[in-house]
Amino acid sequence: MKAAVLHQPKTPLVIEDVAIDKPGPREVLVRTAAVGVCHSDLHFVDGAYPYPMPAVLGHEAAGVVEQVGAEVRTVKPGDHVITCLSAYCGHCEHCLTGHLSLCITPDTRRREDDPPRLGARGAPMNQFLNLSAFAEQMLIHEHALVAIRPDMPLDRAALIGCAVTTGVGAVIHTANVRPGETVAVIGCGGIGLAAINGAAIAGAGRIIAIDRVPGKLELARRFGATDVIDASGTDVVDAVRTLTRGGVHHAFEAIGLKQTAEQAFAMLGRGGTATVIGMIPPGVKIELKGTDFLAEKRIQGSMMGSNRFPVDMPRFVDFYLAGKLDLDALISRRMPLENINEAFDELRRGELARSVILFD
Repeated sequence: MKAAVLHQPKTPLVIEDVAIDKPGPREVLVRTAAVGVCHSDLHFVDGAYPYPMPAVLGHEAAGVVEQVGAEVRTVKPGDHVITCLSAYCGHCEHCLTGHLSLCITPDTRRREDDPPRLGARGAPMNQFLNLSAFAEQMLIHEHALVAIRPDMPLDRAALIGCAVTTGVGAVIHTANVRPGETVAVIGCGGIGLAAINGAAIAGAGRIIAIDRVPGKLELARRFGATDVIDASGTDVVDAVRTLTRGGVHHAFEAIGLKQTAEQAFAMLGRGGTATVIGMIPPGVKIELKGTDFLAEKRIQGSMMGSNRFPVDMPRFVDFYLAGKLDLDALISRRMPLENINEAFDELRRGELARSVILFD
């Protein structure tokens, strides 16, 4: 099969032939239909986060099941599916207490003495986050995907695999935003826009979108923002505190920077909660004012929207088909796999919401 391979950080991905194994007892072979190009992938391409190379990246995908292993019970050939990087074992402490996104047990991966799922020229190829979606096929554990209704367009379904689940989930699961509360979202890329949409679905009374790109701020209004702040020439903390007369109930950081994480905490009102969604690079430390904790302000992380994806993703599909979740405007460009490096260049410029790779 054709796949986009990263051989070294800070180098272009190379389209080449990669071998893929047959499904094991609990594995599923999926024909990839669409995959979003996410900023999380860019962190690994640019070397901000280490990963063993060579590797096939990509994790925000949808497709059609081609084959299943003998013990697979959750999907069957022909099913339309969405994948999820937070594969779960189903029996660890996190899974048994309903925190599937925190599962890190190795049971959903092949053992070291098993043949690799991917390979090239007789050598193993590293699978990325249990998925490796920048390829014509994916071989994954059955607990890394969920079947969805067949009338859902797969290019839009792919976005549910990461951006929507992460952004909407951070609002409704991690932060538990309640009707009437005030929300600020820093960063209006794919995940930030999904968080804005999630806040609107949750019934937030005021939703403040913050970004440096005017086009993204206009797009944020479509997703439910009631106010926008251009961060390029404004003290965003003062602006938010002025708009809300003291600060928001919830602030969401959707970029992954020290400065914006600190701003999210600083713009809270008394008793407010800052939720960091973005991937802050390893080694970076966040500085907060200790006296703010006397006002019961909180800061927390969110891993993939604290999802229960086998339940959440089919519901998000229903939201889209009912007109409550806007996925159409989230897609800025559709392109073939051969243009994947162009999609990463666009991510670096930060001008678009989401590019989607389509397969024949």
